[in-house]
Amino acid sequence: MRGRPFLRCGAAVRLRTAFPWCGPLDCAAVFVVGLSTLGIILIVIGVLVVLFAIGGAFAVVKRSRAQDATFAQHVEAADSMLEQARALDRGWHRDTMEDVAKAALAESRPGWAYDDLHLVLVDDRPGVSEDRAHFMAVGSDGDVRVILAREGDRWVAERVE
Repeated sequence: MRGRPFLRCGAAVRLRTAFPWCGPLDCAAVFVVGLSTLGIILIVIGVLVVLFAIGGAFAVVKRSRAQDATFAQHVEAADSMLEQARALDRGWHRDTMEDVAKAALAESRPGWAYDDLHLVLVDDRPGVSEDRAHFMAVGSDGDVRVILAREGDRWVAERVE
């Protein structure tokens, strides 16, 4: 039977001699398992799905690490733009509000220099008397929040923090 294929339990088995010096009982068997084409395709698809899942996980981790540094800045910029748009839609005049915020800063912190003034929150409650606007003055010595309140048609500084 050496070197001749035979069938056993549905699998083709072929015996061959592994080394020239081995005897007839010391032969290595080579098993050829009969897999259907569908079985092979399903195994390949399964391996590809696992590889893509692992690769996708690594890509997500890499992307999130790259975006961590700028994420807070993007959120702050988006919030600021959103609040500015909401303020413009309500008919509030940003220039007037900024002038009041600048005057409040000059009064509460004379001589304090700031680099930029950001509108960070518009609190538009029902009615006019409860409307609030929060500005953030950013300077080299720190940040100062100016909260404006609406009284009728004009804005007044409620507090400077």
